[in-house]
Amino acid sequence: MPHSDDLLWGAISDLSRFSALLTMAELGLADHLAPGPLDSAELARRCGAHAPALRRVLRELASQDLVRPSGPDSYGLTERGAALRSDAPDSVRSSIRMLGEEGFWYAMGMLPATVRDGSSAFVKRYGHLYDHLAKNPSSSGMFDDYMRRRAIPLTEGLAKRYAFPATATMVDVAGGKGHILATVLHANPRMRGILFDLEHVTDHAARTLAAEGLSDRAEVVAGDFFAAVPAGGDVYLLASVLHNWDDEDAVKILRNVRQAMNPDGRVLILEVVLPDDEAPHLGKDIDLRMLAIFNGGAERSRDEYAALLGRADLTLGEVIEMGAGASLIEARPSDAPG
Repeated sequence: MPHSDDLLWGAISDLSRFSALLTMAELGLADHLAPGPLDSAELARRCGAHAPALRRVLRELASQDLVRPSGPDSYGLTERGAALRSDAPDSVRSSIRMLGEEGFWYAMGMLPATVRDGSSAFVKRYGHLYDHLAKNPSSSGMFDDYMRRRAIPLTEGLAKRYAFPATATMVDVAGGKGHILATVLHANPRMRGILFDLEHVTDHAARTLAAEGLSDRAEVVAGDFFAAVPAGGDVYLLASVLHNWDDEDAVKILRNVRQAMNPDGRVLILEVVLPDDEAPHLGKDIDLRMLAIFNGGAERSRDEYAALLGRADLTLGEVIEMGAGASLIEARPSDAPG
């Protein structure tokens, strides 16, 4: 087992390593190096950087096997580094850029202040995350790409691993741009769908569903889930929604869903479920981001979700591991037959 000092100093070094990774992502180094190796002066010219400063970053990136020397003062892209190409199928470039975005970077750096008074330093400076993104189109674009890429394995897992009722109507609450709903409908050709989200999102969602050839099976409805959600659905999906809100707000959302759903309907919650032990888990890392960025946002354990659902007259049922740290929680009305 590593000595505790090694763990601590490793965590300290991780800040420098991530900063080099962020520089690689921001400057698009992987895209520039994709055709072949370049000397650092030419690479600096292509990405608009200061050559002596870039050389120092390349040295750090080489130590992480993201680039490798290919001659005197020349570097090429490694297989690991290729994951930062914009066109890579599993590209992590937008994810890295999003975590280094000004507001996110500030939020994590100010976590001690947030912990001191329990109120997000990010919110104090930037307001609610989605308001901040609305004011900053470039950040919003990065966030959308980050969320889309993060959702791909979860969305595919949802469509393949959950047995949807063959002729159900699914209401995707806060369904965003419509990618999850489209995937589910393609996998279940007799289902219909309703995408429900704020008005400024619904135009984009309608375009996505139309481009997927689903306009005849999917409806887009604008509204506020704190007021009400579309009634009469058989399945209500809440994907990465409840973790943005404190317990009281989460219960309000769930109660509105419970009131709207058919008597034999079900709620599907796609979120990280925290383990009950102290073992490392991706959800614990994400939970600190939620603490830093939202007032009241949190990842929760199975028991905590069961408690929220109970307050909304819903009963927790099956919990399916979906990979990538996430789980699918199924809930039904507490008075449902069987």
